Amino acid sequence: MSEQILIVEDEVKLANLMSDFLSSHHFITHQIHHGNEVLPWLEINRPSVILLDIMLPGQSGIELCKAIRRFSNVPIIMVSAKVEEIDRLLGLELGADDYICKPFSYAELVARVKAILRRLNNASDVTESTMKLDESTYNVKYKSSSIELTNFEFQLFKPLFNNPNRIYSRDSLMDTMYADQRIVSHRTIDSHIKKLRKKLDEVTQTESVIQSVYGVGYRFVHPQ
Repeated sequence: MSEQILIVEDEVKLANLMSDFLSSHHFITHQIHHGNEVLPWLEINRPSVILLDIMLPGQSGIELCKAIRRFSNVPIIMVSAKVEEIDRLLGLELGADDYICKPFSYAELVARVKAILRRLNNASDVTESTMKLDESTYNVKYKSSSIELTNFEFQLFKPLFNNPNRIYSRDSLMDTMYADQRIVSHRTIDSHIKKLRKKLDEVTQTESVIQSVYGVGYRFVHPQ
C-alpha cells in the first residue's frame, strides 16, 4: 500500500500519534501543522487522502477545504473537537467527504481512511457506460435498462451522481433544488430520496446506490 495521507493538525503530539498508527498500516504520511502551509504543499504533491483539522493557525480547515475544492477532488476527512451537528455540516457543505470527531480511536481513523480509498477504487473499476444521465429525457441509463425519473428526482440525483462518494447534507440538496430559497422540511427531501432509491435499486439489483449517512445526509455509490 503506497497511498500518502496528508495530516493537517496543529497539535504536534496528536499528529505524531495519527502518523504512527497510519504508518503501522503501511500508509505513507506527511504532516503540516500550520494552515498557511497546506496550499503551497498541495501545488507540488498529490496525497490520496487529507485529514484536515478545522481549528488551525493561519487558514482554518473550513477555509482550506473550500480552497482545495476549487482545484482538486482529493478526499478530505474533516477532524474536529466540535460535536455539534452544525459544525459537522459546515465542513461537509464545503465538499468534505467524511468527518471524524475528537476524541477518536486510531482504529476508527484507519477504518475511515480505508473506507474512502475502497470507495474510490470501486468507482474507478466501473466503466463509464455502466450508468449515465440523459438530461434530454430525465432518464438514467443502466446497462440495457432505462429508469424514468420525474424532473424533481432527476435534479435531486444529478449532484449526487456527478460527485460519487461525496456526502451531501439535506440542506445542501434543498439549496440545489429550490433556488428561490423556499422553506422545505428535511422530510420532503427524505421522501423524494426514498422514491428515487427504490427506482434505482429495482434496476441495479445491488445494495442501495444512494446511501444514508446518519445525521448528515446522502451519498451516491456506483453499482458494481
